Amino acid sequence: MLNWFKVNLQYILPKHALSRLVGLLASAKCGALTTGLIKVFIKAFKVDMTEAVHENAEDYDTFNAFFTRPLKPEARPIDDNEQSIIHAVDGAVSQAGPIDNDSVFQAKGHSFSLTALLGGFPDLATPFKNGQFATIYLSPRDYHRIHMPVDGTVTDMIYVPGELFSVNPLTAQNVPGLFARNERVVALFDTPVGKMAMVLVGATIVASIETVWAGTVTPPATKQVVHWRYDKEEQVSLKKGDEMGRFKLGSTIVVCFEPDAVTLAALTEGQPTRLGTHFATINTAENN
Repeated sequence: MLNWFKVNLQYILPKHALSRLVGLLASAKCGALTTGLIKVFIKAFKVDMTEAVHENAEDYDTFNAFFTRPLKPEARPIDDNEQSIIHAVDGAVSQAGPIDNDSVFQAKGHSFSLTALLGGFPDLATPFKNGQFATIYLSPRDYHRIHMPVDGTVTDMIYVPGELFSVNPLTAQNVPGLFARNERVVALFDTPVGKMAMVLVGATIVASIETVWAGTVTPPATKQVVHWRYDKEEQVSLKKGDEMGRFKLGSTIVVCFEPDAVTLAALTEGQPTRLGTHFATINTAENN
C-alpha cells in the first residue's frame, strides 16, 4: 500500500515546479545554514567525503557545489586497457542487455521505445536497433558527474521535454515508459566502436542537467524538442574518462551501442557500478 501511494502521488505532484524550487534553494548561499544542511545530508546518505577534493562541508557555499563536488584523481582510476569500455558513473545497474529492435527493457512488464528515448528521430535510433544498452541509476549519495566510457566525438545533442518522475527502482518498476517520458538530454558520439548514445534522464528535484560543451541545457525547460547537430568545426572530442556532463542531484543515464560493437560485462539488476572500472569489451575479429 505504501509503495502504491509513493508511485501514484507522483502523478499529481507539480514535479516541474517542485524541481525549480529545489534548484533555487540548492543554488542559494546561506552560510552556516547551507553548511549545516550539507552535514545532515552527508550523515543521512553516508557520503564518503574522503574521496572529494574538498572534504569539509564548510568548503561548499551552495548545495549545488556540494552535489557536483569533484573527486580526487586517485579516487577513480581509469581502466586503460584499450579493449575496455568503462563505467561512466558511480551508481547501480537498473537494467542492461540487448535492444530488441526498437524496444528497450525497463523492468518486469515494462519496456520503452528506443526512438522515443532519443527524441523521436528514427534516423538517429536506427544504428542502435538490436544493439546493447545499460541503464544506470545514480542515488543522491553518488558522485554526480558523468564521464566518457570510451573516446568519442559529439555529433548531436537533443533536449527532450517531459515529465519529472522519480527514477528510483520502485518507480522504474511501476511507471510505464519511464525513461522515454521524463525530461532528458541525449548526446550522440562517433567512437572507435561506432555510434554511442548517452541519455541523461531528469527526475524529480533534479535541478539541472549540464554537458561540458554546452553548459546548462536545462533549466529552463521548454515544450519543444531541440536538436543540435554539430558540424566538424563545432564538434568536441573527449577521451575515455573525461567528464561529459553532470546532474545536480542524482538521476539515471542510459548508454546505447550499435549491434556487435561491444560485449557487456556480466551486469545484474542492483549491481553497484564504479566510474572507471570495466563495463564492456570492444568486439574485434579476434574475440568474436
